[in-house]
Amino acid sequence: MFSIPIKECEIVDTILDSSLKDELLKIMPVQKHTCAGQRTRFKEIVAMGDHNCHVGLGVKYAKEVATAIRGAIIQAKLSIIPVRKGYLGNQIGKPHTVPCKVTGKCGSVPVRLIPAPRGTGIVGAPVPKKLLQMADIHDVYTNARDQTLTLGT
Repeated sequence: MFSIPIKECEIVDTILDSSLKDELLKIMPVQKHTCAGQRTRFKEIVAMGDHNCHVGLGVKYAKEVATAIRGAIIQAKLSIIPVRKGYLGNQIGKPHTVPCKVTGKCGSVPVRLIPAPRGTGIVGAPVPKKLLQMADIHDVYTNARDQTLTLGT
């Protein structure tokens, strides 16, 4: 799952079996102004994970809510990645946080994950919090900059 891209969502179903759970994070109506008026579509954001270090995020636009949800679930399955866990300080018990400071981008928004001591919890916005819970990360600080309204980070 590290270097070969997954092209079909059924492959993820057979590899991770029935341990995957999906959660609808956000439904947003999006409007486009045309010469005939406004065209409304729905933007769905779905997180998928197995609570055992695998997580994926899917975003889909569609005219109907149900179609957008199905498409977002497929996108989330295709974007599943493994998440490494680590310690902060003493290596006592099971890994509970990210192993080091990590920075990633989602569109134009840089998101930073910083290891936290045991018992801190996930400090951040609702969308990254649910994603990290699905990846079985218990303690982490999150930091997002710039235009964070688009995905709720």
